[in-house]
Amino acid sequence: MVTPSGRAGSVGAQFIALALMWGASFLFIKVSLEGLSPAQVMFGRLALGAVFLAGVMAVTGRRWPRDARTWGALAVISVFLCVAPFSLYAWAGERIPSGLSSIYNATTPIAALLVSLVVLPDERLTRVRTAGLATALLGVAVVAAPWSVLGRAGDDRYVLAQLACLGANLCYGIGFVLSRRLLRGSEHDTVTIAAGQIALAAVLGLAVAPFIGGLAPVDPTPAVLAGILVLGVAGTGLAYILNTRVIAAWGATTAATVTYLTPLVGVVLGVTVLGESLHWNEPAGGALVILGILVSQGRLALRRRQPRPDPAARPRSRELAS
Repeated sequence: MVTPSGRAGSVGAQFIALALMWGASFLFIKVSLEGLSPAQVMFGRLALGAVFLAGVMAVTGRRWPRDARTWGALAVISVFLCVAPFSLYAWAGERIPSGLSSIYNATTPIAALLVSLVVLPDERLTRVRTAGLATALLGVAVVAAPWSVLGRAGDDRYVLAQLACLGANLCYGIGFVLSRRLLRGSEHDTVTIAAGQIALAAVLGLAVAPFIGGLAPVDPTPAVLAGILVLGVAGTGLAYILNTRVIAAWGATTAATVTYLTPLVGVVLGVTVLGESLHWNEPAGGALVILGILVSQGRLALRRRQPRPDPAARPRSRELAS
């Protein structure tokens, strides 16, 4: 529990920094793609993030996992939480604005809920969750704006890129559920788990990158190098540390609200830095997605009104009491 005001302020600053890092990741993906292929962006951010987290492990004296079970679980999880979604978002980044990618990223909690409903027996679809899912899916439809692409040539790649974002979020959802099941009762802290996960993801990314465009020519301009460096060290490495600290101080539920700020950061940076255009349906659909998430998580549950006491019943109750 954080009681000193200075400490609370520090956690608040870390929360804002985390939102800025994850929201800006889509900007740096876009910048990195100016000289790298999507596969190279995926591997580059993983390799740099792994180096950063390995340094944190060394400085803080943490020990790497030693049992095969933990490494096996991390290998599976790293595919769904790192390699696959990073590749899909990088591929989509070549075809759609970075701000639009950040809006789609806000649907990750909904994807995690859908996967948990299918896989986890203790998760049930209540009326509140159904209403939240329906609202969020409506928001996705508004963001996708199918009415604007019908009959227009060349929009198939634009649509596929949006589907890639949703596919990446589905991977995140699977990864979160796998983490819950495979790492339950683990003796390692979240920093160690994150370091092992990113390290394995970098190895797997290196193995698959040549088969998905990783051998494409590279144009390492200063902007591209800066973009992939920030994306790897901050967006993939430091962000894990900040997220861990915010969760420890505020709890997982409050810390998860950072996903409501990342689309705002991503859209603002896309418009102001990259000159991307913003259409009415994108913020409107994003708002519906966030509303659906809040409803599905029970954050907007309406309180039932208590019936007002009948004044005529008071004297009678006194008579019965006497």
